[in-house]
Amino acid sequence: MTTQNAAPRLTWRQRLTRADFKAMPYALVSPYFILFAVFGVFPMAYTLYASLHSWKLGNPNREFVGLDNYEFLLTSYDRFNWSVVNTLGMFVMATVPQLVVAMMVANALNKRLRRPLLWRMLILAPIVTSVVAVGVIFARIWGNEYGMINGALEFIGLDGVDWRTGRLTSWLAISSMVDWRWMGYNSLIFLAAMQTIPKNLYEAATVDGASPRQQFWKITVPQLKPVLIFTVFVSSVGGMTLFVEPMMFGSGALNGGANGQFQTTAMVLVDILRTHGNYGISAAAGWLLFLVIAVVAAVNFLVVNRIQGNK
Repeated sequence: MTTQNAAPRLTWRQRLTRADFKAMPYALVSPYFILFAVFGVFPMAYTLYASLHSWKLGNPNREFVGLDNYEFLLTSYDRFNWSVVNTLGMFVMATVPQLVVAMMVANALNKRLRRPLLWRMLILAPIVTSVVAVGVIFARIWGNEYGMINGALEFIGLDGVDWRTGRLTSWLAISSMVDWRWMGYNSLIFLAAMQTIPKNLYEAATVDGASPRQQFWKITVPQLKPVLIFTVFVSSVGGMTLFVEPMMFGSGALNGGANGQFQTTAMVLVDILRTHGNYGISAAAGWLLFLVIAVVAAVNFLVVNRIQGNK
């Protein structure tokens, strides 16, 4: 008769070691999920709950109204619809030139320059500059009286422009603020991606007689497609939540001008809560903004799949 040897019993040290190996990875990643649940999931769920109720600050009574707050914003509150148009318009005017110039700057920094670290630090200066200081300076640059832009127009014999009253003119002024702040950030992202491109591709293209311009469009740009999609996505999210720049351009007011010509959706959200004290409608505006951002993200996802050939 044969007997099988029973498995040796583990000591408490061995059990502790095995549990440590199994549980440690989850313990290391748990802080992120805990913080995301507390500061991400819970606020979103609570805002969704508020958006379905008639909820005014200072009034303890909350009445369930379903989708009435959303219907009010989409059908009866004209400023919300105009704010979406303003946000999309400023997003397009700011993002396209910003990414084009950022790619050109990154391509220039990728060349052999003296003191390259100094140049890279200089293009990051706008990011660390106070937003309030940027708003004050650009408000002077685009000012109606004694503004630098109007001064240049008058110098060449043209009339000055009231940049705040016009819709397109105010979009242009605010977009310049956004471009100045974030162009350097995107330039460094492009520069980091450019430095990962194999040098032998450029050497082979040089041997074949390709000019630097042809190398840029035939080698650099195709290699940067994934990074370009990432920057477009990040710029899309940032552009759709634009708040500080238009508010500072309007001297700290949330109305975005007399006719709301440069009022963004984020400004409408805060204005409804601060001016009217209606938390329910403000929460509904926040969720509508979230849905718009989700649509933009979905479009970027489809574009990425199309470029990478994943159908």
